[in-house]
Amino acid sequence: MAKLKDIYRPSLGLLTDLYELTMAYGYWKTGRGCEEAVFTLSFRDCPFQGGYAVACGLAFAIDFLNDLQFENKDLEYLGRQNGNDGKPLFNPAFLEYLGRMEFSLDVDAMPEGTVVFAHQPLLRVQGPLLQCQIVETALLNLINFSTLIATKSARICQSAEGDPVLEFGLRRAQGIDGALAAARAAYVGGCPGTSNVLAGRLFDIPIKGTHAHSWVMSFPDEFTAFQAYAEAMPNNCIFLVDTYNTLQGVKHAIRTGQKLREKGHAMIGIRLDSGDLTYLSVEARRLLDEAGLSDVKILASNDLDEFIIRDLKDQGAKITVWGVGTRLATGHGQSALGGVYKLSAIRSNGNDWQYKVKLSEDVAKINIPGILQVRRFSENHRFVGDMTYDLLLGAPAAPLIIDPEDATRRKRIGPKWQQEDLLVPVFRKGRCVYEVPPLGESRGRTAHQLEWLHPGIRRLLNPHRYPAGMEKQLYELRQKLILEARGFSQ
Repeated sequence: MAKLKDIYRPSLGLLTDLYELTMAYGYWKTGRGCEEAVFTLSFRDCPFQGGYAVACGLAFAIDFLNDLQFENKDLEYLGRQNGNDGKPLFNPAFLEYLGRMEFSLDVDAMPEGTVVFAHQPLLRVQGPLLQCQIVETALLNLINFSTLIATKSARICQSAEGDPVLEFGLRRAQGIDGALAAARAAYVGGCPGTSNVLAGRLFDIPIKGTHAHSWVMSFPDEFTAFQAYAEAMPNNCIFLVDTYNTLQGVKHAIRTGQKLREKGHAMIGIRLDSGDLTYLSVEARRLLDEAGLSDVKILASNDLDEFIIRDLKDQGAKITVWGVGTRLATGHGQSALGGVYKLSAIRSNGNDWQYKVKLSEDVAKINIPGILQVRRFSENHRFVGDMTYDLLLGAPAAPLIIDPEDATRRKRIGPKWQQEDLLVPVFRKGRCVYEVPPLGESRGRTAHQLEWLHPGIRRLLNPHRYPAGMEKQLYELRQKLILEARGFSQ
């Protein structure tokens, strides 16, 4: 499978916000760059007002960290930047430092396809403070969008109830890289194929597609157009039937399909792209079945999403394949995941860790301090609770978990429940120790994780809230730090 450097130039050192570099310069200049820090990447609310998210983008993040360096052209560019006094923004010695710096971070992360919840660390980054800071923006960029689209894909595939959902978003996506990332993430989320041929080549995703209205319009009539396409590509015949009159188009497709059968080929299906999709699919199914073409599929497109698909299903539509474009590839309904990357602990010269908390009037914006891990508990093939805990404080045998936003929401963990720590080692001292699984395995992980999630949590609207929270000792530590930061002591 293609790496990030197969899509972009080898060095992405400048894929960052300026303030990451100005802070790094400040750390370097004050001699604090080598202090050891811990940052966590998380999000504050599940996207689309849903009950979960699907972690995605780790493979891109690994590629970025593996190849991260500042090339001479990068450093020359930084050297030309000036402050408001007209003098160079960065000391040449600092740029030399960046040029020879070898990244030595430890990174732990949730594998792609893992079901995740608000306030949980999807990544934990540990190492020199300066280096932790430099990678912030790129990691957020790579994880946020992919996680958003993988989640949208999972929701749409859930609505389709096992019918194939094809990703058709290339022409409406946010640029080339947005389209590629969306196609990959949609596959992880559950879509079995994409219309994006470049994504198919780069990520080994099955590609699907047929013809457009322009094909039909370029011929004297619709039946002639279908016959010509069948002659050109007898093994790829899905006819778009709504160019002029949809049900008449279905009849033309049936005639063409019967001729294909006589020649030893089979029509795959028809596609509906406008009109009353329930009525048209029911009538099309009747016509196809009466013609002995009961195996022909009915594919629908036209600005579909999880809610429209669910409504069409409820109305009895006879659609068996769904082509979803704009509202999948753009994350329609939520423009961004809203992931954040926060400092949670720091120490110098091997001294004791100082846990850090960022305050806010909004409780959801107060971070969780510590060197964090997430332990998932399950019973009888069902996830029953997640506990975020600090590695130094440890996890008691029968812990109590507390919701970070509502201390009255608590759950006692059963002593016999199965458990799994979700953050796995990815980098140690800058060296990758994680083998990225084939994309199909990540897609399979998504399906397995969702199967173990209670149906109430998978609801599209007003989902049940999954019990995910902080281990009691960690919760109490955070409360202590909050009070101290606000000028109170216990």
